[in-house]
Amino acid sequence: MRLLRIHKEGKSAVIRIGIVLILINVFFMYILPNTIFTAILLGASILLYAMSLNFYRHPNRTYKGDLYGLVNAPTDGKVVVIEKVFEKEFFNDERIQISIFMSFFNAHSNWIPVTGKITHFSHMDGNFHAAYLPKSSHENEHTNILIETPEHGTVLVKQIAGAMARRIVTYIKEGDEVHIGSPLGFIKLGSRMDIFLPTDSELLVELGEEVHANVTFLARLTQRI
Repeated sequence: MRLLRIHKEGKSAVIRIGIVLILINVFFMYILPNTIFTAILLGASILLYAMSLNFYRHPNRTYKGDLYGLVNAPTDGKVVVIEKVFEKEFFNDERIQISIFMSFFNAHSNWIPVTGKITHFSHMDGNFHAAYLPKSSHENEHTNILIETPEHGTVLVKQIAGAMARRIVTYIKEGDEVHIGSPLGFIKLGSRMDIFLPTDSELLVELGEEVHANVTFLARLTQRI
């Protein structure tokens, strides 16, 4: 049986939440002992703490090898966008955008989608619209990460803050050589990730599908060399 691993970004939060819930329950058990209210409060506290553990969990999933040409789901969540868009900031041409929305019930760890080299990284301040809205992709606080693959072109990845998210953590920097399925970062509370792929990519997921990082492949890229 595997033990639940908590992401390093969530360890202090999990401890604080646990302490607060314990203090609240002890207080009400003292002033209102053996009541329905305290029983309901205890049940709700256990549920809330379990949800917090799930949110901050660090799934133990890894790929063997570099799996060139395949695009890994960079986070757990639901595919809310699959469409062809004109990406004007970095490519100035059409790309296929795949967006994955992370609800509170998903683990919020982020992972590298393809093997390659980081050729650009930037963090942009912005608004905090609901992450499932299309405008959040460019109006919300977000990161831009360009990964140049050895033989399959360049992929753009965005970590996007949501209405409640107030911190995006990213572990990579420009010039890093990265491998598919390795840690990319973490987004706290509701959020989303976008991936922009070449238009001739073979899609392997559908709109509305639940995907899992380091388990689900989003697409297969066409070889350029």
